Amino acid sequence: MKYDDADDAMGTGRVQRVAGPVVVATGLERVRLYNVVRVGRRRLIGEVIRLSGETAVIQVYESTGGLQVGSTVIDTGAPMVVELGPGLLGQVFDGVQRPLRRLAADDESEFGRPFLRRGTEMPALLDAEWDVTVTVAVGDRVEVGDVIATVQETPAIEHRVMLPKGRSGTVTEIANGPVKTRGTVIWVDDEPVGLTTVWPVRVRRDVATRLDPDTPLVTGQRVVDVLYPVARGGSAAIPGGFGTGKTVHEQTLAKWSDADVIVYVGCGERGNEMAEVLEEFPTLVDPRTGASLMDRTILIANTSNMPVAAREASIYTAITIAEYYRDQGYDVAVMADSTSRWGEALREVSSRLEEMPGEEGYPAYLPSRLAEFYERSGAAETLGTPSRVGSVTVIGAVSPPGGDFSEPVTQYSLRLAGTFWALDADLARRRHYPAIHWNRSYSLYDLDAWFDAHVDRDWSRHRAWALELLGREDELQSIVRLLGADSLAPVERVTFHTGRILREDFLQQSAFDEIDAYCPLEKQYWMLAVIRHAHDRLTALAAEEDADPEALIASPALGELGRMKYWDPESVEQRAKSLIERLTKEVGAK
Repeated sequence: MKYDDADDAMGTGRVQRVAGPVVVATGLERVRLYNVVRVGRRRLIGEVIRLSGETAVIQVYESTGGLQVGSTVIDTGAPMVVELGPGLLGQVFDGVQRPLRRLAADDESEFGRPFLRRGTEMPALLDAEWDVTVTVAVGDRVEVGDVIATVQETPAIEHRVMLPKGRSGTVTEIANGPVKTRGTVIWVDDEPVGLTTVWPVRVRRDVATRLDPDTPLVTGQRVVDVLYPVARGGSAAIPGGFGTGKTVHEQTLAKWSDADVIVYVGCGERGNEMAEVLEEFPTLVDPRTGASLMDRTILIANTSNMPVAAREASIYTAITIAEYYRDQGYDVAVMADSTSRWGEALREVSSRLEEMPGEEGYPAYLPSRLAEFYERSGAAETLGTPSRVGSVTVIGAVSPPGGDFSEPVTQYSLRLAGTFWALDADLARRRHYPAIHWNRSYSLYDLDAWFDAHVDRDWSRHRAWALELLGREDELQSIVRLLGADSLAPVERVTFHTGRILREDFLQQSAFDEIDAYCPLEKQYWMLAVIRHAHDRLTALAAEEDADPEALIASPALGELGRMKYWDPESVEQRAKSLIERLTKEVGAK
């Protein structure tokens, strides 16, 4: 969107003070809180975050180097908005929705490489022609949220054009033939309705009814789906120190989760990690369509070497785009990496404002800002006809310094998120991935009824058994470290051995193996069922008076448990039943 049209300017002020990303300006008489302004000769993008009379405090989303006192500040009279319409999917934007790929192709800087010049502006959506199928007729009555047309945006997603907020009436005319991105689709009461619309990023989009999240977001990751699932429309936090696999885990969820649309926002992520995403995602094949995964993905790149203030905008830009696709009736997953660096940006801006610091220097309003983000997740019945149900699932990575989970961002995320996947540095050092610690994580979503109904009625019983056994095995680990495995009773030795099987052969999963990278729910169930059967068989035999635990555990049939993860999902049920029969015959046989 254009923010620098002088004819539309609501007022002009002057810079009085520059403090890093924060600029103080006076003379803006009619400016409102959160209005977008253009600052200085380069017309840098900024947002008003505090008002006192005619003095406005502005956070600038670009470097303020060289900005002088007395420079012009132009009030655009509008809040920060994102442009919404067909053409979003497959794109790479920065935190304020500038299209980075098109800018790189369009502009070569004085450094001889594509760099984003300060004050650069380009419409978010390419002005292309779309084959539009209008779904209403002249004379129809339309209300807010009604689907008025459809566009095949990508092979994976049909874009549903909705009547924007504030519009309702009778259709008086419809467009014929292809429609340009910013063209008119229909006329309502003789007023045009465009193919695209805008929405303020800090305002939550309206819905008809909010729904309880009762369906899991299937990820294909066993430790997630079996032990600590997240609901569609829920939220999850992934805290972990450096090198524990936060980014890899989020990228894995982006690739394999059953969300219709992925919005991946690198909020303060290191440039090399974001570059890896940009290079890898276009080469990945979407298992749904066989086309590129980018056909249902939107990337927002706001790396750690970009201005810190823009990190806040990137989070709101991502969640607003996600809500737009939710309103079309899609399940959307937002991957935010990382909310800690977003919090650090808030801390730096707060210090420039000389605000009273809270815990560890973070602003006192940090929990409310985090809540604003996480609470925009949810499942909902959308406005308008036909009836549609969509969801936004928020998954936020947290980067606590030194892996200290007691720091503020982790603690506030723990209170807000419904699922908590605690990454463990010791597991990561042992190359156990995903490094989600089974005794420190939790899920508040009760999804057992769904799994029992859609996978197998014994799913919840097997899940409860696995959690209990892992907890018991962790207790036995303390005894073994002090006294050795020989100090355990035969039954406890079996529990200890089964715990190792669960950890190494079930929970551990390779993101780089063609078969093991994604594990369907049916395969997860049968793997767990076989392990439990083996445990029950061993426990019964170990309870006998002359039991030899080492002989039981050495059974050749048990060696097959470690190879189950590489079974072809198509034949997993047959092979699992065959292995159960073999275990029954061989384990404990004289």
